[in-house]
Amino acid sequence: MSKNHRNGATPIPLLSPARRRACVEHVQTVLTVSERRACRALGQHRTTQRKVPRGRDDEAALLADLVELARRYGRYGYRKIAARRRAVWSTTSGWSGCGCIG
Repeated sequence: MSKNHRNGATPIPLLSPARRRACVEHVQTVLTVSERRACRALGQHRTTQRKVPRGRDDEAALLADLVELARRYGRYGYRKIAARRRAVWSTTSGWSGCGCIG
């Protein structure tokens, strides 16, 4: 039994942080409640709500390269694609990756 469930709050289904932020904002606007109350009702930490996601400057280029590698080597799995991406991106741009792929 989760902590939020014991306190009477309805637990939020597993969603991404961006979707959870959107849910809290929706509850705030529709019910005209504070951020604190909306977060508590939905079982979300306020720090998650307030944290602004930061993207990388080269994220679009990385995504385009991953799509191109997948297109070029269609039968490769994600591990081989990630290995090829690491070989190219770690040497050319100094970007070693986030570790989320491979």
